[in-house]
Amino acid sequence: MTISLEMQIEELKAELKAVLDASERRQIAAELELVLAELAVVEAEQDGRISGEPPF
Repeated sequence: MTISLEMQIEELKAELKAVLDASERRQIAAELELVLAELAVVEAEQDGRISGEPPF
């Protein structure tokens, strides 16, 4: 799963560099931020820093 997230991050970064429209740039930046957060959660679960189990 992390590989596909990392690929998506690289694609969004490339799109962000190429886009000229400000609104599209903001949209891509927001998508990139979400994917980076998702990757951070996955990595934290894999490292054991957080649990993927519900608290109840």
